[in-house]
Amino acid sequence: MSPSDLSTALPLPVRSQELLSRLAVRRSASAQLLTLPGPTDAEVEQMLLLGARTPDHGKLFPWRFVILGPRSRAELSEALAALGETQNRTGKEIASLAKLANPPLTIMVVSTPIEGHKVPVWEQQLSAGAVCMNLEHAANALGYSASWITDWYSYDPAAVALFGEIGRA
Repeated sequence: MSPSDLSTALPLPVRSQELLSRLAVRRSASAQLLTLPGPTDAEVEQMLLLGARTPDHGKLFPWRFVILGPRSRAELSEALAALGETQNRTGKEIASLAKLANPPLTIMVVSTPIEGHKVPVWEQQLSAGAVCMNLEHAANALGYSASWITDWYSYDPAAVALFGEIGRA
């Protein structure tokens, strides 16, 4: 998916009681409850397109997706565990990697703000957060549970660097 895929004109908003009702009961699922079946490739593509329909001043796309299937998620967990050991992470922090084990699919949203741009970094970070929320709504609308999971590896630069080395498998 490229930014040009997002440039199509959007229709004007219409009132949707169904959407309002869905938003009123939306909740994140516990990571342990995220199990098979997972979305199809076509559903993942739809979720990504809907996720990317977010406020983005300057059309910077200050975020990227990393899609992890079971194999790549296991590779990432192993790499993060090894990193955590070298950093003397606590047992609780290492144990938090178990949250990556159950979901049939993980879509990581990595915030990549552009420093020094006229759009402030905080607005770019809000755009990445809005992508996460849109992804959750899209997953729910397709009949899947979703959860926004962040732990130590979300904020550790060495861990974040690993995200680009692991792909969907």
